[in-house]
Amino acid sequence: MITVFGSINMDLIATTARLPKPGETVTGTSFSTAAGGKGANQALAARRAGASVRMAGAVGSDSFADGALALLKQAGTDLSLTKTVSEPTGTAHILVGGDGENVIVVVASANGTVSADNAQTAVETMSVGDTLMLQLEIPPASVEKALVAAKSKGITSIINIAPLTADAARLGRMADIVVANETEFELLAGREGLSATEREDAMQALSRETGQTVIVTLGAEGVVAVRSGNIHRAKGLKIEPVDTVGAGDTFCGYLAASLDAGIDFDAALRRAAVAGSLACLNPGAQPAIPLAAEVDAKI
Repeated sequence: MITVFGSINMDLIATTARLPKPGETVTGTSFSTAAGGKGANQALAARRAGASVRMAGAVGSDSFADGALALLKQAGTDLSLTKTVSEPTGTAHILVGGDGENVIVVVASANGTVSADNAQTAVETMSVGDTLMLQLEIPPASVEKALVAAKSKGITSIINIAPLTADAARLGRMADIVVANETEFELLAGREGLSATEREDAMQALSRETGQTVIVTLGAEGVVAVRSGNIHRAKGLKIEPVDTVGAGDTFCGYLAASLDAGIDFDAALRRAAVAGSLACLNPGAQPAIPLAAEVDAKI
């Protein structure tokens, strides 16, 4: 069983031939809305990967709430720990360029009401052997409370230190498994401009210091991980990306679900990398998350 403690958003997505420079206005080519939020994305990915999933978070009482939860409900996600509050539902304002790259502004709103008490309640409902998955789009004190409570209960915790916040480096060291992209890992390691060799050395050092499994996603180059002193690598698929929004969340959800199912670490890493690649082939975050059958057919 996986409990995701994190954010739930409605994504507002505009596409354009190229991303604007600061101060520049460009013409858009399309606009759409889609359910999103790093927590909800990872929950849906884990559910589509085959895991039993509970989503703990918050939405508003506004018109965005139903849409933000629609795909989670459709997938059979347990929403008993998702509360409705007076704040608006969180939103992410996303620009996607013609090359698939994106820029995102996240407005927390209801996600900012997810409290330390909510964290305690979420962990209290879990059992030894369960997995707790977290990100950084809810208040840091709530994330910290969940990590401390999980450790005291013997529950495996996975944190994706995105988006980068002032608390990312500290909170990233508190989980059993930490997932970061290259930029996020440099913050975690306290070093910038790392070469591939330097990055792996820094991952080894961090893993020795904290006892964590350290995973760094490398985009088209796949993923590298350090676990129990060993380096593991996995490749995704060779693709032409349409939209990279949600690819990292898809990776995290599939990784958590695969490990929760008892899949070997190397196989779990490869499955998650393939899922992340497939998520780049369609627009939007949650709508692009592939089903388990699609992923397993490509491994």
